[in-house]
Amino acid sequence: MMTMDELVAKAKADGASDIHLICDLPPKYRKSGDLEDMSDQILTKEDCLSMARTVSGSEEAFNKLMTEGELDAADSFAGNRCRIHLFKQQGIPSLALRILSEEIPDLETLGLPLAVLDLPKLHKGIVLVTGETGSGKSTTLAALLDNINHNYKRHIVTLEDPVEYIYHPDKCAINQREVGKDTKSFAMGLRASLREDPNVILIGEMRDRDTIETAITAAETGHLVFGTLHTGSAADSVDRMVQVFPEGLQPQIRLQLSMCLVAVLTQQLIQKKGGGRALAAEYMIVTDAIRNLIRTGNTPQIANAVATSADIGGQTMDMALISLVRKGLITRENALHYAVNKEFVQRQMG
Repeated sequence: MMTMDELVAKAKADGASDIHLICDLPPKYRKSGDLEDMSDQILTKEDCLSMARTVSGSEEAFNKLMTEGELDAADSFAGNRCRIHLFKQQGIPSLALRILSEEIPDLETLGLPLAVLDLPKLHKGIVLVTGETGSGKSTTLAALLDNINHNYKRHIVTLEDPVEYIYHPDKCAINQREVGKDTKSFAMGLRASLREDPNVILIGEMRDRDTIETAITAAETGHLVFGTLHTGSAADSVDRMVQVFPEGLQPQIRLQLSMCLVAVLTQQLIQKKGGGRALAAEYMIVTDAIRNLIRTGNTPQIANAVATSADIGGQTMDMALISLVRKGLITRENALHYAVNKEFVQRQMG
């Protein structure tokens, strides 16, 4: 079996983003969104156990994997920082590894809606970056925070599981806390962060009631909070945050969220013509009209409100897909595959 350094070096050289190691299959990596074989060698149970011991980093961590069934970590191989998830399937360890860029990209180079470039100027409120796994949320958040780092004198606290991009403080003071190592949970780390005099707080995932409730409190008390959700639209994001609360509390949470939510950016990475992937993004800027929709629970109407907010920089996912087709970056077929309103997109493409 190739070593982890060899696997990561090959994946990096071939432009792959992820590596998957599974018993009875050859090593695979993801290129332009598709899984491909890295070699002809079939991984044995012994290969997978040996790999898991090496990647776990310690006998204690390996035993935790074998007892609990999964383990998250971050490490460097062949000079590349990687996010690692080890897990058991049919009693045998498997690995999913994401190769992280050593360099945080400039915000202007990501292909985001232009209005997103104003987010680092904010002083308070909640900004959500949402999308499915592998949609580039971590990269966008890193670019946003690094833009703040190079332009404003603030204190940034991040809560991550695990720490992915490493920031190099410039004008900002930065504390990066890893869940499981530096703090027990997102909720505990977030509550503690309010006593750490932060200006900006990054929450790796808004995954439970305690975290969401504390994030709202942080925004209400004058902090700028960035967070992620695995949701496919701004409306879904609002509903997800509200629905973690008991029904009796939901009207109050809607009211609070309507006052502190500033923007929701939802991302998809679409296969480009000729290889690589292009970013398609929905961007909701919270206007007075959208605040009213959030407060009254009329979230199905949010999509229409976003569609009519182009003059202030808002953009629907379908508008983003149509733009990518017109620029010749993606095919019409891919645009229709990822479209929300397929008839609308078909009509606009002619």
